[in-house]
Amino acid sequence: MQRAERVAVDFPMPSRNFSATRRMLLVVLAVSILFPLACLAGYGYFDYQRRIADSNDVIDRLVRVTEEQAVKVLDLNQQMASRIVELIGTEDDAQIRAHASELNRQLREIGGDFPQVASIYLIGANGDLLVSSRAYPAPAISMSEREDFLAARAMRPHPYFSLPMLGTLSQTNVFNTAIGRIGEGGTFLGVVSVALRSEYFSRFYRELTNGDTSLALALYRADGNLLVRYPPWPGGVKAPAANAFAAALRDKQWSGHVRVKSPVDDVERLVAFRRVGDYPLYVSSAYATGAIVDAWRRHFVVIASLTAVPCIAIWILVLYSLRQLDGERVAWERWQGEVAMRLSAEASSRQLQRMGALGNLVANVAHDFNNLLMVVSANIELARLKRFNNLEKEMTAVQRATATAESLTRRLLSVAKKQPLKQEPIDLRKWMPGAAPLIEAALGDHIELALSIVDDVWPVLADPTDLELAIMNLAVNARDAMPRGGRFVIRCQNNRLVGSDTLLPDGEYVLIACSDDGEGMPESVARRAFEPLFTTKLSGSGAGLGLAQVLSMCEQAGGTAKIDSVQGSGTTVRLYLPRYRERRQKEAAAEEVAEQSALRHAGMVLLVEDNEDVAAGVAAVLQTFGCEVRHEPTADQAFDVLTGGERFELVLSDIQMPGKLNGIDLAEKIRSTWPSQKIALMTGYADELERARRLGVAILAKPFNIAELHALVACES
Repeated sequence: MQRAERVAVDFPMPSRNFSATRRMLLVVLAVSILFPLACLAGYGYFDYQRRIADSNDVIDRLVRVTEEQAVKVLDLNQQMASRIVELIGTEDDAQIRAHASELNRQLREIGGDFPQVASIYLIGANGDLLVSSRAYPAPAISMSEREDFLAARAMRPHPYFSLPMLGTLSQTNVFNTAIGRIGEGGTFLGVVSVALRSEYFSRFYRELTNGDTSLALALYRADGNLLVRYPPWPGGVKAPAANAFAAALRDKQWSGHVRVKSPVDDVERLVAFRRVGDYPLYVSSAYATGAIVDAWRRHFVVIASLTAVPCIAIWILVLYSLRQLDGERVAWERWQGEVAMRLSAEASSRQLQRMGALGNLVANVAHDFNNLLMVVSANIELARLKRFNNLEKEMTAVQRATATAESLTRRLLSVAKKQPLKQEPIDLRKWMPGAAPLIEAALGDHIELALSIVDDVWPVLADPTDLELAIMNLAVNARDAMPRGGRFVIRCQNNRLVGSDTLLPDGEYVLIACSDDGEGMPESVARRAFEPLFTTKLSGSGAGLGLAQVLSMCEQAGGTAKIDSVQGSGTTVRLYLPRYRERRQKEAAAEEVAEQSALRHAGMVLLVEDNEDVAAGVAAVLQTFGCEVRHEPTADQAFDVLTGGERFELVLSDIQMPGKLNGIDLAEKIRSTWPSQKIALMTGYADELERARRLGVAILAKPFNIAELHALVACES
């Protein structure tokens, strides 16, 4: 595979979540609509309440001013009436007529030039007009039936305020203040009446409101009858008995605020009212709510328009972004389709190349096995021709071929992580110098080997053969990376990992760092260096299993491997192996108890193996040790034998077998039922070795040495 092709395959497909982006834009659109609406609604509500409060303040100030003005006018009116009563004393009608001319002059002087006074006149006890400031002599007019005369006579000496009327002599709209005169013994002597101009009050109210028709000022009697109003209403209008204002007057409230709808013009108003001093009169100030709402609405429309300008810009921008996003999504999907097609083609090419590498591997393995089988077959034929006499040379050749086949099988199983491990404690200070000659042979004559091992390096638990093979693979790679010679350095040191980038749990590890000063490799190649069958060498020069075996060996030992490479500067491969600690004496004592228990059944071995040829071979070997062998083809049958009460020095079982139980299942049941029974497992394909390791039983990797088997039994020949 060319470097450019590998980079293309390694190129990660970028991701783009258009749905999330679209949702985000829609959220922005919704927020840009709802948030301004909420703000406008809140602003509108509080602005309306503020305007209502401001309007109440306005009418409250106005009603205070009108109340002050009314008090001043009525106090002056009261003083004029009191002066006139003192002037005429207890004179009767005849006495008053006797000096009517003088009284006419005096009334004009008292009324003076006050603009609010239309006329002052005296009414006799029988209701006849006696003296008037408007005319002399007074015309013959009887007022005996007028409501102000009758009320003043009944209420004497308290003043009475009449309903609005057209003055008989002044010919202007007035309302009268009438006070009954009392003689000795409480006799009724007549009425002093002062006519007040309605126009005077209306003009004052118009000036206060500045002609604003939404404002209304009025003067009412305590019974709700209207005396003066601006803007004017039809005469005779009376406050309805059912509304809040009439109820307030009826309850004789001193002041207050109400909201009423007028039955005259059907307009709702805010009304502030106050009683005029101690007089039976009220002034009121009213503000039409429609005018308040209109002003609020105009202002709100302006604010909403100003707010809408940036909002509309945001909406247009978001809608444009949504449209652009749809276009980008279509283009993105088209691009992804093209990239997917390209990556699919590259993956197909890569798969073909891997299949080619696998084919080369199979061909090489088949070639090697054919050579080994040829050695075995030729030597067997020679043994037959020699009639199986003097076979030492032939057996030695078969033994070498078997060892070579075992090594090749171990390499393949190691890469697949299926190899039964023969782990043992390794002291690197002693082991590494012993392996140095093989490593130097793999490096060649032009490359220098340097070892750097700290004195107190910790021991590790690993398969020595696998560790040797791993370092040999690294040495071969270093040799290929330094065609003109160089230096290969192996450093061993202790390392405590805490939160490292190795993904290993925190703890104590031994670091074996193998470094060369060769050509190095690009990052894209370094990322895939540990992949099985991946190689950058020419076809036929390598199978791509070397670094994969290195990583597999480290992981099976509980560690890992990392690679650091700088193109043009060299490569360092770091092997991390967990620190090994000796078993506790308690475990040794348990093993000693198990061995002593097994001695009671010395000489008996239960062999569990489904392959008859393998079983026959192992049984023959055990018999040469002086052991008596019982063979069972399945773990189920072996467990039944043990359940029947028979005991053995050793139960030797294969792992992969037909039936409900395999070898590991059998070992677990034996350990839980008969803890003292000695067990050993043998396999050539350890798919469940982790379970077996947790049991702590011995494991023999097929093909195993006779010495390994002999160490497990105590039979005597």
